[in-house]
Amino acid sequence: LTRFECRELLLFALKKCQAKFEFKLYGLCIMSNHVHYLLEPKEPDDLPKIMHWLNWYTAMFFTFGETKESNRMLNRTGHFWEKRYHSTGFAKDDKRRALNTLRYIHGNPKAANMQQGWFYDFSNYGTYDRLTQDGLTQWHPAFLMLGKTLEICAAAYRKFCKKYRPQPKPERKNHWGSKLLAGLKIKKKSQKTSPGQLKLWEQWEAQLDEAHAITEVFLRANSYNPEYAITQIPR
Repeated sequence: LTRFECRELLLFALKKCQAKFEFKLYGLCIMSNHVHYLLEPKEPDDLPKIMHWLNWYTAMFFTFGETKESNRMLNRTGHFWEKRYHSTGFAKDDKRRALNTLRYIHGNPKAANMQQGWFYDFSNYGTYDRLTQDGLTQWHPAFLMLGKTLEICAAAYRKFCKKYRPQPKPERKNHWGSKLLAGLKIKKKSQKTSPGQLKLWEQWEAQLDEAHAITEVFLRANSYNPEYAITQIPR
């Protein structure tokens, strides 16, 4: 997920997934090799369906195969998401748990030594700090209970985050088989693209403008320097 295009596709997929399953998204942070969500499904049983659809839809693009079209993504095949998602539920009215979870999600780039501050292009911290709307997420009810006005809520959450002292979490790099396979010449099998993948890719090509628009709204709401951030969007 280090490539900007992949993060843009993930935002686009989240928007489509919300329209399909009508879930509320309170917290989001897209890291280089994983994603954090704080969401509320419309029905409890919807969570597996949401994650299955989201992971399937994005993986179909990220691992599109070695075709001419796939060069625009990762030019790779096989599994993209390494493991099944991990989730923990808690009561919607558990204010302390909700705020701690939001802060943990928003503090991930800081904990990973990616930056010093809290603003991050692909996290929705900015919506809580600046009271902006990013088109994907909304404020958690626990946040709205921090004060009588939105400005007081934002100031209280900002102060709450500044008190956070996350444990450093350097991201691990997997080197499985790097020595064992170093001297081997592996013959690649010819890759076949399924009709379903071609149809999805055609849809993605047709909706690039929509994806760029979704990304621009998100970056303007959450980036430390929105005007610079939106220059990364491919045109």
